[in-house]
Amino acid sequence: MKCDFFSLTDTGRVRANNEDALAVNPEMGLVVLADGMGGYNAGEVASTLATHAVIDRFDALWSDGDPPARNLPLVLDAMMSANRAVYEASQTNAEHRGMATTLVTAVFQRNRLTIGHVGDSRAYRLRQGRFMGLTRDHSLLQEQLDAGLIPPHLARVAHYKNLVTRAIGVAAEVNVEVHEHVVLPGDTYLFCSDGLNDMLSDTEMAQVLLHFGPLERAGRELMRRANEAGGRDNISLVLVQCSPEPTRPLSSAAEMAQ
Repeated sequence: MKCDFFSLTDTGRVRANNEDALAVNPEMGLVVLADGMGGYNAGEVASTLATHAVIDRFDALWSDGDPPARNLPLVLDAMMSANRAVYEASQTNAEHRGMATTLVTAVFQRNRLTIGHVGDSRAYRLRQGRFMGLTRDHSLLQEQLDAGLIPPHLARVAHYKNLVTRAIGVAAEVNVEVHEHVVLPGDTYLFCSDGLNDMLSDTEMAQVLLHFGPLERAGRELMRRANEAGGRDNISLVLVQCSPEPTRPLSSAAEMAQ
């Protein structure tokens, strides 16, 4: 499977600085996206620390450029490493006390996608015209939706919709949700901070992905629309599109005979 990547982040129309962080490593098939929280720019510190910790852990655990046999334990290990990095930093610097971040880590390898997430940053998949979420928010709002205490049509206007129930760096240990999915040719994946999905509905995001062609064009259109809708938070997104590896043409008589 061949996957193409496009990433974009923006401060938005309201915030003074960008507390989101993201990283993409196409060679590893790796996507990392974090949305920090905390005063005195601590949210920016938390998201950057978490993102770097995941990248560093993947670098350390890949041996001789060969991918590991299983990605699920690697994603879990990397995210736990990120949690330790943010938590320890928050304990040693008074200005960063209480900082935390959401975190999504995704690995595309062969025909598998492994996703780990904590918080309310999201992963979506567009497959054969159907757009669906692959993660469920760790948030008070999601808990109330699951319990039937609030109808879905009121979720987007709930005042407490951004109150997360899990985050990287809050405590020495964190419960990371990790799962795997089969990747099919033609799939498009969207990873984003809530600055995107708070501004645009799932239907609006799906329409952009369906009608705006190449990844960069679609990504920039999503960003434009989120800012046009108010841009009330930092906005970050990563788009990934997967297709079959092209068949290498036979280049010699010897190859044709094999």
